[in-house]
Amino acid sequence: MDRPARTSHLRALEAEAIYVMREVAAQFERPVLLFSGGKDSILMVHLAQKAFHPAPIPFPLLHVDTGHNFPETIAFRDQLVERLGLRLHVGSVQEAIDAGRVVEETGPEASRNGLQIVPLLDALDEHRFDAAFGGGRRDEEKARAKERFFSHRDRFGQWDPKNQRPELWNLYNGHKNVGETFRVFPLSNWTEMDVWQYIALDGVEVPDLYFAHEREVFSRRGTLLATTDFVELQPGETAARRSVRFRTIGDATCTGAVESTAATPAEIVREVTAARQTERGGRHDDKRSEAAMEDRKKQGYF
Repeated sequence: MDRPARTSHLRALEAEAIYVMREVAAQFERPVLLFSGGKDSILMVHLAQKAFHPAPIPFPLLHVDTGHNFPETIAFRDQLVERLGLRLHVGSVQEAIDAGRVVEETGPEASRNGLQIVPLLDALDEHRFDAAFGGGRRDEEKARAKERFFSHRDRFGQWDPKNQRPELWNLYNGHKNVGETFRVFPLSNWTEMDVWQYIALDGVEVPDLYFAHEREVFSRRGTLLATTDFVELQPGETAARRSVRFRTIGDATCTGAVESTAATPAEIVREVTAARQTERGGRHDDKRSEAAMEDRKKQGYF
């Protein structure tokens, strides 16, 4: 009995996101879609197809590659781009390190996740992108809860949470000065549950990493990390094979897994319903400080 209401709710969110995307296409000259290979950025590509059908998606994708991504993520990205005939730009953290633009972290807590800021800003400047779609949702993290749909960035790519524009009656102000940019978040009002219900409803394909599979993992400060070529076990850490899946996908050095047997979107919906931890609760980089995400966003992060 509740299916029509749920479907109507998802279609309302879909319509809102499509409206935001069309507003960006109307107000900006060179938008781009930030693509991580995660479910939210994949969902944005799906919505962009609907927003501009039967025309092709009128903007390219931009992936900032840390060099420490899961191989499955890169393979899925390349397959999606080829299948849909999309344009893809790639910014490289490794190239930024080699050029001396950023300094790689060292130690057991080292991650390249925060190092994405410089290659991201470099890519936006190089290609003169004036608006960048991001897959951030307000339910994910308290800093993201402060974002507007149209999030203004100054000419240094920085975000000021205390100086945001009002968004009344679905009116979005994209006015900017030379050198300034916007981040735009069409999925702002979606929740993790909405995303998975929509994936199930529309049959959106996502990487196998999101579904239960056996993988060698180890626990670090309460987070299950996958063993990879660029993550070294510390004294006292022991790897073991477990049935896990990832609720969010990012740099493998800081993206935590959860033990799970959920192998379909419907099973994930049931699992999310009972979850006691937030979606980003397994992100090791968010645990560095209470304001870790907000600090990165102020510097130009997604």
